[in-house]
Amino acid sequence: MGAWLETLNAFTVTIRNLGRPRVTEKLPWKGERPHPERYRANFALVDDEHGEVACIGCKACENMCPSGIISITVERRDSPATGKKRGYPTAFVLDMNACLFCELCVQVCPNDALVPLTKYKVAGYTRSDQVLTLDRLRENAKSGKTAWTTASRLREMQDPERGVAPAEGGSE
Repeated sequence: MGAWLETLNAFTVTIRNLGRPRVTEKLPWKGERPHPERYRANFALVDDEHGEVACIGCKACENMCPSGIISITVERRDSPATGKKRGYPTAFVLDMNACLFCELCVQVCPNDALVPLTKYKVAGYTRSDQVLTLDRLRENAKSGKTAWTTASRLREMQDPERGVAPAEGGSE
């Protein structure tokens, strides 16, 4: 008998609340939600002035990443644009499933090749959709808006006179 009484009470509460005005309202923005200037949600590998990928395969970002989500395979060959031998990434994998967005990988890049993006279009149906490969990173550079920071800008902010971070241990 107790179960029937509880069910009747639930229906009574529901019927009493049918005529109440709504508490929730539609969101004030239409379309995409506005984000702050320093918002970052994705990454891209940009090209240099010759149209080649700017990454030289130094693996500084791979070594610096606290989550260990970056993996790079490098091949050294002659550049068609300059004729000099340099490193080219043949595989660059960045797993967004475990990314902390600490931007340490961006800060250590000597060529400003890896940049954060402000576009938030990283939703997917599987975990593999969150893994950014070399092709996807380069595609992101063409379609995304880069964030406010690069490695050289961060160095400039830390020490505007030299454009490099100050040495540890005190003043000059």
